[in-house]
Amino acid sequence: MTHAAPLVLVIHGGAGVIKRDMNAAKEKAVRAAMAKALHDGYAQLKAGKSAVDAVTVAIAVLEDDPNFNAGKGSVFTHDGRNEMDAAVMDGEGLRAGAVAGVHRVKNPILLARAVMDHSPHVMLVGDGAEAFAKEQGISLVDPSYFRTEERWQQWQKALKEDNDKKPHADPETAKHFGTVGAVALDGEGHLAAGTSTGGMTDKRWGRVGDSPIIGAGTYANAQCAVSGTGWGEFYLRTVAAHEICMKVSMLGEPIERAAAEVINQEIPSLGGDGGAIVLDASGNIAMPFNTDGMYRGWIGADGVAHVAIYDDEPDPSNHPPAPESSDDH
Repeated sequence: MTHAAPLVLVIHGGAGVIKRDMNAAKEKAVRAAMAKALHDGYAQLKAGKSAVDAVTVAIAVLEDDPNFNAGKGSVFTHDGRNEMDAAVMDGEGLRAGAVAGVHRVKNPILLARAVMDHSPHVMLVGDGAEAFAKEQGISLVDPSYFRTEERWQQWQKALKEDNDKKPHADPETAKHFGTVGAVALDGEGHLAAGTSTGGMTDKRWGRVGDSPIIGAGTYANAQCAVSGTGWGEFYLRTVAAHEICMKVSMLGEPIERAAAEVINQEIPSLGGDGGAIVLDASGNIAMPFNTDGMYRGWIGADGVAHVAIYDDEPDPSNHPPAPESSDDH
């Protein structure tokens, strides 16, 4: 290589109905948590660590923060449990690891990483995944660790609506956007992607969405990395993350166009919605979404953490960079 690849980390904390009247204290806490995730993950890249290291560190920060539907802030299932899923993929060699339906794993993204690095498998579920976690020394906690009052109240409201045979009134419960994710490009030019989620409030029957499914909610290859956040059933049906990367790597489409075609055209045409973060091997970023907002952040060569929430805040997708003649600006 004649020069090192740019170091880039992009994260999301979920898309969906994000209202302007969000509690000011919560908004401040969300922005601070995302900035911490960016700084901690980027420090891995600056230290010469891999894109996978940056992704897992950044996601673990968000899993530990109760404001996000992953790890500590996971929503409740219909049966009153916190049931978490996660996946990570290394674009170098297409290595991947995923877990689904875990209840006691403090940081599911770390277990997904262990599945990738220390098992012959790609995906482990439920009790077996937790048995593997114990073997690997991954932190297990009492299920009560994941409970937060906000999620508990959302669940109670959903149960009452179920009992009254009414549709869910709370948009966060009616739609399924609670996810965190990251994509990164390291100094070797390698890409990685990861996603973690607590699923959807009031879900039944061990439902699993797109987040831990390689190719649906999480995917990375040598040219492209994607983490999705949205109505998982539609991301599964379109194999959304893989489709975006195939448009980039096989058809040569720029990532902004490839991502928009899948996220803002194909998925909505089927009745779904959501968003995604996408990164290519040149460090270009796309973050399309078709909801009122998406928690999103990015950090690149300037080492400055940028965080946005609402749909009218500038980001690399809705405010394209300056012409190529000044692309170092």
